[in-house]
Amino acid sequence: MTGGRINLVGFLVFISWFVLAGFVSFGTSANELVACNNDISCARNSVVSVLPVWPNPASRKEEPEGSGIVVGQGKLVATADHVLGSASRVFIRTAFGEVLEAEIAFRDPQTDIALLKIARSLPPFRLETKTALGSRVCAIGNAFGLDISITCGVLSAQNLSGVGFNTIEDFIQTDAAVNPGMSGGALVNSDGALIGLLSAIFTKKSDSNIGVNFSVSVALLRRVVEDFADDGKLARIRPGVLLKPSTKPGQTGIAGARIARVADDGAEQRAGLVTGDIILFAGKRRIKRAGAYTAALALLAKGDSLDLEIIRDGKRQSVTVRYE
Repeated sequence: MTGGRINLVGFLVFISWFVLAGFVSFGTSANELVACNNDISCARNSVVSVLPVWPNPASRKEEPEGSGIVVGQGKLVATADHVLGSASRVFIRTAFGEVLEAEIAFRDPQTDIALLKIARSLPPFRLETKTALGSRVCAIGNAFGLDISITCGVLSAQNLSGVGFNTIEDFIQTDAAVNPGMSGGALVNSDGALIGLLSAIFTKKSDSNIGVNFSVSVALLRRVVEDFADDGKLARIRPGVLLKPSTKPGQTGIAGARIARVADDGAEQRAGLVTGDIILFAGKRRIKRAGAYTAALALLAKGDSLDLEIIRDGKRQSVTVRYE
């Protein structure tokens, strides 16, 4: 009987210590969500659930929540613009479960990027612009509003444009499972560094993953964030040429963007480009259609230069264009 009492007391002391330790751990975790290197599971600390407040909530039954990623100095959350819809107010929920109000600071429907301001810093992502095709990548987001989860696959393609979702597209394609609610979430590499913002799902007759999913490249996301941080405005470079496909259906030839018209006193005209030139490369980006050239310009700041490889009169040559 005495032994039983000692065991009971010991048990109660243990339980008290366990609860206290758990409470202390629980209490500090809310304020100690830290960024970490080389760890995919820890990267979820930099992903939040986005909770828009719509005038008519019943109209968004299928996807009432979205996702967002912490960028900049930790007080800025990037998400997919379509996640916000007609919302005038929005909240975020951290991976720990804390709900914070956010301010809609900037929206860019052309790239499907929106930026939210929060009052308290959260751990921001480390950005990575170079990831090889076939590399292991993971998607982190709030699938179906079930809270933050992680799925993994490979990087299937890069520098995709003309897919048909946004006016300006610089997509990374992956087969990592992405489902409704994950828009605005993170695509990360094997080290947990951010390589893309989850944006779109390619589907056929259903709104679920079939292994062809698209993320806004971190290069395009960075351009938007840097412009916003500079003066709150987007300084986008517009093409000074009208482009057409270099070949028509049923024709042979090399895919490129043929210049149909050159704007007067534009950057391209000053560089010496003329009607009939076919653009093959903009920097290292292969240009197969007009949208790819627009995407290349969207990554530039005013004053930047871009080396173009073109075909003129059947011969390849290089031209450097400076965008002022």
